[in-house]
Amino acid sequence: MLPRISLRRSFLYLLLLTCFLFLAMNVRQPELWARSLAVVEMTAGPSALAHRDGGQSGASGGGARMMGPDDELRDPDEANMIEQNMGNVASTLLPLGGGNVEDRPWYMAGGMRRPQPATRSRKTGRRLARLWPQESPESDRITNQLMYVPPASSPPGESTRLKKILIYNGLGSWSPLKPGRDVFLQSHCPVDTCTITANKAEAADADLILYKDHFVNPGVQRPPRQVWALYFLECPYHTQHVKFNDVFNWTATYRRDSDIVAPYERWAYYDERVKQNPRMEHNYAANKTRKVAWFVSNCGARNRRLQYAHELQKYISVDIFGACGTKKCPRSSANKCLEMLDREYKFYLAFENSNCKDYITEKFYVNGLGRNVLPIVMGARPEDYARSAPYRSYIHVDEFDSPKELAAYLHRLDSDDDLYNTYFRWKGTGEFINTYFFCRVCAMLHDDFPLKSYRDINDWWRGPGTCTSGSWRKMPKMAAPGG
Repeated sequence: MLPRISLRRSFLYLLLLTCFLFLAMNVRQPELWARSLAVVEMTAGPSALAHRDGGQSGASGGGARMMGPDDELRDPDEANMIEQNMGNVASTLLPLGGGNVEDRPWYMAGGMRRPQPATRSRKTGRRLARLWPQESPESDRITNQLMYVPPASSPPGESTRLKKILIYNGLGSWSPLKPGRDVFLQSHCPVDTCTITANKAEAADADLILYKDHFVNPGVQRPPRQVWALYFLECPYHTQHVKFNDVFNWTATYRRDSDIVAPYERWAYYDERVKQNPRMEHNYAANKTRKVAWFVSNCGARNRRLQYAHELQKYISVDIFGACGTKKCPRSSANKCLEMLDREYKFYLAFENSNCKDYITEKFYVNGLGRNVLPIVMGARPEDYARSAPYRSYIHVDEFDSPKELAAYLHRLDSDDDLYNTYFRWKGTGEFINTYFFCRVCAMLHDDFPLKSYRDINDWWRGPGTCTSGSWRKMPKMAAPGG
């Protein structure tokens, strides 16, 4: 005969079982969450040495013309590789503030996590890491490149053979870069088997010839698999018109569609899920009595930024320091001037001298985000700032129909400390990383990279839609240059 169990006791057993399952799921939840994010990162894909280390598609138009078949980018092996390749996930899952040092990737402050050899697809034989523009068009791929090590199944000796990089225009503008392997060894690059030279007599033996700022055709035929790369730091208005077609294989600029992206700064979150700091207690508006500040010396910028600031002055106080304004703050006292932003001003005009795609410089990163002031930006497109800057850390002028409308919103922020402080909740959620330009160049030279050349580098660099002399709001929606 089966034992008799009362209805009350059955309910109690069921309640205990439910509580046990609930606790078990909560213990397991962080691991499940981390794995789901890792799958997203692997499927979708995630500053330059010139600024921080002293150095730093398509077959038509001016885009990169592929000279070989393009491998399939999406692969069923991607899901299977998550368990064995977690060390290569660019996005790091860390608590707010950075978490344990050993969990940070090597390129973050105090980071110790090093990449493992990239995994190959069993179907195509290609590595699954997405490193090139055509493999992840919406990403700058910087963290992917920083965490790339060639697959362990590379041809014998290929991953250890020294790759030679010739700096064709000399090392003067790359100071303190020196010939040899120092930059790779001292930076602890995951792939350090490269060497630097400035000796043009070694051109025939170079794996990469890097032309910085200007190009003069050397008049020699490029050997097979040798890479010619063009490095531009400034925007199209202030760089050379290169009149040679099918010369360059790689580009290295601040643009996200460059092969090796070299931004002025690169923001990285500790945890891609945490983009706002819920524990922020500091009042960034406290004791600030002045409205808008701007440090500027170039009064004739193409984007008419000075005229915009003068119109803004009609509706809100704007203090203009330098040759274009009435207030003075000498360069010899630059630090004191910036400290003044922290103490006295609520807003800063981080206006670039040109409105060009992805062109975001230290005017925003240093004078703006580097201080306790809210930057108002003009320069790159609104979507460029959204991809590059910490979430909700700035105001773009193109969010408003006119300077008058912008001023009205600034007055609202000035009168509402809580609303003003929402623009500082990004602080503590990540850091500006060193993008180790030459580490990435070395790693990419060891990749089985696709052969390509830019048919018309000028069309890619300065084609229609790349820059505008006015507001991006008035620009027609156009396909990307070379697309």
